Amino acid sequence: MEAILTTPAALRRAEQTWPQRTAIVDDQWTSSDTPHIEMTWSQLAEEVRTFAGALVASGVSAGDRVALWAPNSYHWPIAALGVQYAGATLVPLNTRYTAGEAIEIIDRSAARAVIVSGEFLGGDHLTDLMRDHRAAMPATVVGVMLDASSPVPDGAVAWTDFVGRATESSLAEAERRADSVAPDDISDILFTSGTTGKSKGVLAEHQQTLAGAHAWGANGKLSPHDRYLMVNPYFHTFGYKAGILPCTLFGTTMLPLAVYSPTEAMKLAEAQRATVFPGAPTIFQTILDDPDRAERDLSSLRLVVTGAAIVPVVLIERLQSDLGVDTVITAYGLTEASGFVSTCTPDDDDQTVANTCGRAFDGMEITLSEQGEVLARGTMVMRGYLDDPAATKETIDDDGWLHTGDIGTIDERGNLKITDRLKDMYICGGFNVYPAEIEQTLARLDGVTESAVIGVPDERLGEVGRAYLTVRDGTALDEAAVIDHAKQHLANFKVPRSVVFVDAFPRNAAGKILKRELTARS
Repeated sequence: MEAILTTPAALRRAEQTWPQRTAIVDDQWTSSDTPHIEMTWSQLAEEVRTFAGALVASGVSAGDRVALWAPNSYHWPIAALGVQYAGATLVPLNTRYTAGEAIEIIDRSAARAVIVSGEFLGGDHLTDLMRDHRAAMPATVVGVMLDASSPVPDGAVAWTDFVGRATESSLAEAERRADSVAPDDISDILFTSGTTGKSKGVLAEHQQTLAGAHAWGANGKLSPHDRYLMVNPYFHTFGYKAGILPCTLFGTTMLPLAVYSPTEAMKLAEAQRATVFPGAPTIFQTILDDPDRAERDLSSLRLVVTGAAIVPVVLIERLQSDLGVDTVITAYGLTEASGFVSTCTPDDDDQTVANTCGRAFDGMEITLSEQGEVLARGTMVMRGYLDDPAATKETIDDDGWLHTGDIGTIDERGNLKITDRLKDMYICGGFNVYPAEIEQTLARLDGVTESAVIGVPDERLGEVGRAYLTVRDGTALDEAAVIDHAKQHLANFKVPRSVVFVDAFPRNAAGKILKRELTARS
């Protein structure tokens, strides 16, 4: 494939190459006036151009920033690609934000327009913003009314009315801007999940974003014959840069799911004959443990991709043996590298997939610092942080290496293995303890579905481990049994001194457990 270096170029190529193939199917909105949405690539491209023309008509200029705060639906790729087609910069907002958190990002990014969902799952982002923060909002506020009967608050315009603003002259201007988008223009500003403090805006160029999306799609051998089940939130790199954009580059059908549940995911996979299903480890854990899984036909699935700082080895084994998926790939990335650092390939053996994050993506290289920190360099690394040169300099050194904050090893074949987060390490009796090793051990204890280990203060040893566990219903496990299992497999200084059973873990948008919240409970 010829290198595609901007999202407008990617969309135009999709329209020209697969005009009549299905781009997206969205049947989620039963209360909507359009309960069934199915668009070809030609139709999707036309919707994107119209949206871009409406932005131009609304006064959005090239280089302006536009915030998008909405769940996975057909609106999202239209809006995202439309923003970029108009020469503007996309600023996705985490759907878990409160209105106060959202307005902070809107303000920090100086957004000139906001696209925001209305009533959804008992909440209403649009009403909250317009009621409590109207004075801080930009002039253009577009309501994504997922329920057609919901009214649009004063000061906002409904999606259907907004796209009607496009004129012949504004559409022509949008085309000129799409022509003018350069590979080194900023395509998006994604704000980090903020697991270690205030979130930072990651500046990514079109060429960085598209390089990662192409490498991801090529590695998974995506094609126009694939149907991609999208449970990863679109506001996150996993849903946007490893989802919407690879589908645009390879002509793959998008199947968005706004609210994840194992039941709904399996229903959609079965009904739409999904072939590709990426997600965080917890997604597949819930599907594997769902009592109704055997009643669902998931035989169409050919590719599962998962990844996080730590992926339990036993999970990979179960995906291959219990779910019967032909290809399971683990990968590793972070927002500062557009989500792409290293990956296994479909040709890797089971041991490599189960125990490593594979080799560097095409265009990237990895190494380790003297402290064992994973460093990454290459075409996917961000330009820097929004309005924060000090943090940028601290994160990307003078030689261009991105300091990930993760601890790992690299084997003789170049396979990266993440052993822990640098900040998660604790010291017990003078020994460094990396919780990931303990968590891998606890994952093999029958009945344990997930675990998280943190260090807590101890007068004698400085810090000792505390394990938090979720278990399957009906499992008879107690603290003594868990500690005894750990003693059989770990050195004494690694054995947790206490165990806490919880119903669920606090998580960020990527599905990673928020250990700082567990620490606050300790």
